Amino acid sequence: MSLNILVTGGAGYIGSILTPALLAEGHQVTVLDSFMYNQGSLLDCCANPGFTIIRGDCRDEGTVREALRGKDVIIALAALVGAPLCDRDQVGATTTNLEAIRLLLKLRSREQRILYPNTNSGYGVGQPGVPCTEESPLRPISLYGRTKVEAEQTLLEDGRAISFRLATVFGLSPRMRLDLLVNDFVYRAVHDRSVVIFEGHFVRNYIHVRDVARAFIHGLSHFDQMQGQAYNVGLEEANLSKVQLCQRIQQHLPKFTYLEAPIGEDPDKRDYVVSNEKIRRAGFEPCHSLDDGIRELIKGFTIIRNSVYGNV
Repeated sequence: MSLNILVTGGAGYIGSILTPALLAEGHQVTVLDSFMYNQGSLLDCCANPGFTIIRGDCRDEGTVREALRGKDVIIALAALVGAPLCDRDQVGATTTNLEAIRLLLKLRSREQRILYPNTNSGYGVGQPGVPCTEESPLRPISLYGRTKVEAEQTLLEDGRAISFRLATVFGLSPRMRLDLLVNDFVYRAVHDRSVVIFEGHFVRNYIHVRDVARAFIHGLSHFDQMQGQAYNVGLEEANLSKVQLCQRIQQHLPKFTYLEAPIGEDPDKRDYVVSNEKIRRAGFEPCHSLDDGIRELIKGFTIIRNSVYGNV
């Protein structure tokens, strides 16, 4: 069934993969985006008659009210993403990541469904040997984590919503980001052949950006069964420390070297093993392995030779 879908932030890293995927499924897609990075990531979509673009701010009530008109589904991707960016613009982080979600809830009709991406950095520091499930306490440390977790709670309490708690995303996108961990390490492995890592024993989970898009499409198809709940979205076999990630990259690029040093810290303190069993029980399985992503990134970074694609 063809749906009329609004994607806020649809020209971002995830949206630039998700938007064409939704169009390919036969849906009508309207993207609301501020194009804060001057990206041209959706140019290929413009020939599709089912694609509409609104250049605007997800915090502006008039713009959002008009964008919501006639929509069946809202996919609320618009956000300031990452702890460093949110710390740099704390007002923007709060108004975009949280207040804009409250505005959506104020303006949407009860029939309009919402799909939302949270971050599993909301789990903060996990307990050794205890995987984080959707029932685990949320203890976000950074402003980024706090705003995303509060927005998720507001959405799920209001109803007619699904939240996906995303692992650290990797892979190529037309609106590329080099500041994500796997993307960053592979970029350094290709161009510098080395990296200095801190908190190398910290473990986190990973997921390919195309599998994130697939998870949203799965949520559209199974909304009635999945609504009102949060789901971890990651690779079950990819709960890896930073050192283990470097070792995996080294298998593809043997000349890559890494050094551990006490030179920094993760502002989100992400150190946890995550269980993705719940979304697997809901019928979703990722298609792209970590090794698939590393091979893809190596090819992509033969093309990309600068850092204009990062959020910070």
